[in-house]
Amino acid sequence: MQNLTPLAERLRPTTFDNYIGQQHLVGEGSTLRKFIEKGVIPSMIFWGPPGVGKTTLANIVATYLNRPFYTLSAINSGVKDVRDVIDKAKSQQFFGTNNPVLFIDEIHRFSKSQQDSLLGAVEKGIITLIGATTENPSFEVISALLSRCQTYILKELGKDDLMKLIDIALKEDEELKKKDITIEEYESLLQLSGGDARKLLNTLEIVVNSFEKEPIVITNDIVVNTIQQNMVRYDKTGDQHYDIISAFIKSIRGSDPNAAVYWLARMLEGGEDPKFIARRLLILASEDIGNANPTALVIANNCFQAIAVIGMPEGRIILSQTAVYLATSPKSNASYQAINQAQDAVRKTGNLSVPLHIRNAPTKLMKEIGYGDGYKYSHSYAGNFEDQEYLPDEIKGMKFYEPGRNAKEESFRKFLKDKWNDKYNY
Repeated sequence: MQNLTPLAERLRPTTFDNYIGQQHLVGEGSTLRKFIEKGVIPSMIFWGPPGVGKTTLANIVATYLNRPFYTLSAINSGVKDVRDVIDKAKSQQFFGTNNPVLFIDEIHRFSKSQQDSLLGAVEKGIITLIGATTENPSFEVISALLSRCQTYILKELGKDDLMKLIDIALKEDEELKKKDITIEEYESLLQLSGGDARKLLNTLEIVVNSFEKEPIVITNDIVVNTIQQNMVRYDKTGDQHYDIISAFIKSIRGSDPNAAVYWLARMLEGGEDPKFIARRLLILASEDIGNANPTALVIANNCFQAIAVIGMPEGRIILSQTAVYLATSPKSNASYQAINQAQDAVRKTGNLSVPLHIRNAPTKLMKEIGYGDGYKYSHSYAGNFEDQEYLPDEIKGMKFYEPGRNAKEESFRKFLKDKWNDKYNY
């Protein structure tokens, strides 16, 4: 099997009928499916984690619409490659051919000049662009191009999708169905996949190939031991991209600067984009440190700005300094938990009315019907505080923010206790 096309490629879906997942996009009656069935699609950006079907979906769309299909990888393509495709598309217009689909994988890795080279062709409809990205397109795709594209979010595959994929592999793949394969335990296969179909199938194939004879009985221990023996060097375009950044973040969250610097070095030696690392540090500074040390967010933001100005190789020093600072900082996820709980409350309670006394009253009519009536202006009272209700009646007294157990947030706890007494049980 070693010389065969990889299992993930052999099982790549070719129609919507055998495409797994993303039903919110391609299910019957979905917006994107309607566009496709009408034969008119906008230029699009597919945003989602690896292995969820971005490339496959682009292929299916082009096949369904009977369009010429060109594909480029932002990792090894330049402006010349883009212009060559556009020139081919222009030449085909004279023969009545439908405008082609240009699929660009990892479009967030394109420079501004490379993205600029796409603008005219996209705007004039010479090509229909489909870009795939694992990064938030708002950060890396220029606004002029992003405004000409519809962004669709693809989700990681759930357990049911992954189990279905394993079943298809065992029953329909020409090589696997010849073998006597029994899967006694699925947990490790699913956990190692991380919702990534390609990683799941790669793992399954590696494990199957590790057996010298049949029957092949797959257990959790066999999967873990086999994969550990086959771990490869960090590859910024492969599966370990997300495993290493996960190890990096968890090391900082766990206050281990030595491990943090090691994983940072692994990424830098592998050629990882330093801005990708800096963005993750910026998120961590708020999510995992927060108000336990508000300066952490300032440091992380300065790191991100400095990386953009300085670049590599000197940028590695700033990344190391920031990683060590964040790892040795006190930690709190209290603000992160607060917004999660508040959003959960909003989803459960819906659009509750804003209490009349804290509504805006810019007109005479609004004032007459009670908008703003009874509001107490905090600065008019001692200590710039006066006890009044700010939440809707239906959820008054509900607490979302619980100060963390660290020096800074203990001062917050005391402040809130002094102001609100026992209202929120601080």
